[in-house]
Amino acid sequence: MKKIYIYNLMFLAMLFITVSACKKALEINPVDTVEQSKALLTSKDVEVALVGAYSELGSRNFYGGRPFLLADFLANTNAIEWGGTYEELTQTVNKQILKTNAFVDNVWAAGYTAINDANNVISAIDKVDAAKKSRVEGEAKFIRGAAYFDLVKLFSKAYNDGSPTTNLGVPIVLTPTKAITNESYVSRATVAAVYSQVIADLTEAEAKLPETNGFFATKFSAAGMLARVYLQMGNYAAAAAAANRVIASNKYTLTNAFIDAFPKMPEAGKSGQPGPNTTEDVFAMQVTTLTGFNGYNEFYGSSTFGGRGDASISEDWINNTYEAADDRKNAFYDDGALFTSKYGNSYGNISIMRFAEMYLIRAECNVRLAPAPPIGGVTPLQDLAKVRNRAGLTTTTATLSDILNERTLEFAFEGFSLHDAKRTQTNIGSIPWNANRLIFPIPQREIDANKNLVQNPGY
Repeated sequence: MKKIYIYNLMFLAMLFITVSACKKALEINPVDTVEQSKALLTSKDVEVALVGAYSELGSRNFYGGRPFLLADFLANTNAIEWGGTYEELTQTVNKQILKTNAFVDNVWAAGYTAINDANNVISAIDKVDAAKKSRVEGEAKFIRGAAYFDLVKLFSKAYNDGSPTTNLGVPIVLTPTKAITNESYVSRATVAAVYSQVIADLTEAEAKLPETNGFFATKFSAAGMLARVYLQMGNYAAAAAAANRVIASNKYTLTNAFIDAFPKMPEAGKSGQPGPNTTEDVFAMQVTTLTGFNGYNEFYGSSTFGGRGDASISEDWINNTYEAADDRKNAFYDDGALFTSKYGNSYGNISIMRFAEMYLIRAECNVRLAPAPPIGGVTPLQDLAKVRNRAGLTTTTATLSDILNERTLEFAFEGFSLHDAKRTQTNIGSIPWNANRLIFPIPQREIDANKNLVQNPGY
C-alpha cells in the first residue's frame, strides 16, 4: 500500500505534544512512520492502541456502515430508490463501479488500517499486563479476522464461485507496516487462504475473550462471526455449532419489539455519545462525534434526522415484501419519502451482529443438514418461530425458502443481501450472481503503488 495508515491517533497526538514542548519547531524532523519500540512501551500504550483499532474498525468507511450500504446498493433491484448526486454511489447502484471509485477506495483503506492497528497490538502483546493479555490479544484478533472476512467478501469472488484455492482474495498482512520496504508489496492471497486466516483469528479470539466485555468484543462475538464465516463457506455443521454456542450462552435475548433492536430516533445519539447495547446486540459499534458519524444514516437517513435523504425505500417494495401483520413493516418513516428507521440517528450504536441472526443461521443449517438430528436440539421451525413471533407472525413451516425469505425480511438494509445472493447462487435481477461487476475492483491507487497486486476481472 502506498500510504502507511497511522494507528493510535490519540497516542501520536500526545507524543507530538510532548516532543513539541522539548524542541523548537525547526528542530523536529518530519516523520512518516512510528517506531513500535518507541510507541508501545507499556501495557497502557497497547490498550490505547487497541481502542484505536476499534475506532478505525467502526469508522463510517468500515463497520460504521458504508461497505454494508455499498453491498445493499449492488444487490438492489427495486427496494432502494436512489436520488443522490454522488457519482461513485450511482456507479454502485448501476452495478458499473469504476476502479477509481473513492467510496470503494475508502473501504479498502479503512479495512487495512484496522488490520494494521490490530497487528500493532498483537506485535506488542508481551507488553500487556498478564491479567489483561489474553483479552487484549483476543480483541485484536477478532478485529483482524472480522476485517479480513468483510474485505474478502467484497473484493474477491465468493467462496462457492469456482475454486477458492486458486481464486485471488486479498493480501494477508500479519505484522505492522512501519515503513515502505520491498516486503510491503504483498501479493493477493487466495480466497481459501484468507478464509483460513479469518477462521484462525476468530477461533483464537473465541478462546481468549471473556464472556462479558462491556461494549467490546466477547467470546460470543467471535463465535457469532465464525457462524457467519462458515455459513458463507457452506460449512453448515460448523456454522450451526458456532451459532448454537451464542444461543446456548443465555447472554442475549430478542428485544420485545423489532424496532427496539435499533437506537430510538430521534432521541438516541443527540448527544453525540453512544447508548447502551440492546439485549440483542452480539456485537455493535459505538459511533460518536469523536469517531465520526453513522455511515448508514448518511444516506439512508432523511435530512430531518441527520442524513442526506438520498436512499429512500420503495413503498411498493415494502407492501409487496412484508405480510400485512408483520411489525417490521412499521420500521419505516415518512419524511417526504419512506426511509428505514434502523438508522435514524447520526450517532449512537450500529448493530453489527444481532441475536436474531444466530437463530436464523442455526435454523438454515439444520434444514440443510437434515435428516441429521438438529444441532442444539431445537428444530428449525422453533428457531424460525422465535424471530417471526417477535414480528407478530405465526409460523407453520420452516423450509429453506421460508428461512431465506425471513433473512430478507429481518435484515433488510443491513448489508446482507449481496452476500446471501452469492452464497445461495441467486441472480441479482438479470445479473448472474457471480458476475464480475458484483465484486469491488482493487483500488487503482493500490495497483499503481504495488506492482504485485492483480486487478479483478472486468476492470
